[in-house]
Amino acid sequence: MFTLLKQEGAARRGEFKTVHGTIQTPVFMNVGTAAAIKGGVSSIDLKDQLKTQVELCNTYHLHVRPGDEVIYKLGGLHRFMNWDKPILTDSGGFQVFSLAKLRRIKEEGVFFNSHVDGRKIFMGPEESMQIQSHLASTIAMAFDECVENPAEYSYSKASCERTTRWLRRCRAEMKRLNFLDSTINKHQMLFGINQGCTYDDLRIEHMKAIRELDLDGYAIGGLAVGEPTEVMYHVIEQVEPFMPKDKPRYLMGVGTPSNIIEAVARGIDFFDCVMPSRNARHGTLFTWSGIMHITNKCYELDDRPIDPECDCPTCKNHSRAYVRHLFKADEQLGGRLAVMHNLYFYNTLTEKIRQALDEGTFEQFRARYSTLLSSKCE
Repeated sequence: MFTLLKQEGAARRGEFKTVHGTIQTPVFMNVGTAAAIKGGVSSIDLKDQLKTQVELCNTYHLHVRPGDEVIYKLGGLHRFMNWDKPILTDSGGFQVFSLAKLRRIKEEGVFFNSHVDGRKIFMGPEESMQIQSHLASTIAMAFDECVENPAEYSYSKASCERTTRWLRRCRAEMKRLNFLDSTINKHQMLFGINQGCTYDDLRIEHMKAIRELDLDGYAIGGLAVGEPTEVMYHVIEQVEPFMPKDKPRYLMGVGTPSNIIEAVARGIDFFDCVMPSRNARHGTLFTWSGIMHITNKCYELDDRPIDPECDCPTCKNHSRAYVRHLFKADEQLGGRLAVMHNLYFYNTLTEKIRQALDEGTFEQFRARYSTLLSSKCE
């Protein structure tokens, strides 16, 4: 399913074949948590204008609203969203631990109250797999425990062991579900998640344990939650040598353009983050010259596109002055145009990374852009 086409240092260029199409890696997955990109961007926009390869949706949010049974009755997420390319569904684990008003962790799973209406919900490995099977995503993420960082060593160790036990249950349940006649996507894949906070030995031992299960891919979770960037890079460097070479690697919830470039350099293939759409809705835009705050006074009479190097629909058709005006006038179109630009930028970033890897020039690309893309646009 995963073919490593080329490597430059630890950076990898690959292809991942799925039932919903082949994913070119490295890849950034656009986050449509509740089956929609925030900012009024449709699946048609993603496919026809924004170079999106994979969309990410969330198990917890879709289970709460509209309900996975509703989506199942309507033919699964692909039909529900009118999206025919790959979809990855996050297991809901992170949201259970970050959004739930009350929760109790037991060996069988987690008891919690919905953040929407307070109703009592139980989710364990089997329930997460059943919900994701109803959603019929291309790739399902295993249900894991997301531990607050920092956490005590003893608790982190016990949590890793529980996550491994849960992963075995996820694998067994997915295998069962994929053989049912009533299952929409009988080729659903499963990615396991590496945990261990910032403890090197726990991270390494957990990766060794879960790689034995021969899953379709492996993720590094529990990072980008407030720890210093260098700590995140350090953890990747510790874990990467123990990740299977013939399976895709996914760094969950990351990140800035510089984070993506640096993580690719450390051997990561898949990324996702709400940053491009969330920042865009507040007027922060990514360009090939650095970060731009479009509501600043200096853009009031600026008739140039947001980024002269960008050929996204926003940059081809609208000026900085116009987009700034839309934000100042509180017009929804401003957010939509900004989100479209940022998603296009992120998808183009990974496209350019792939091109650099194809040409053997990734280190030059990294040297030119890793720091520049984090700087303030002049």
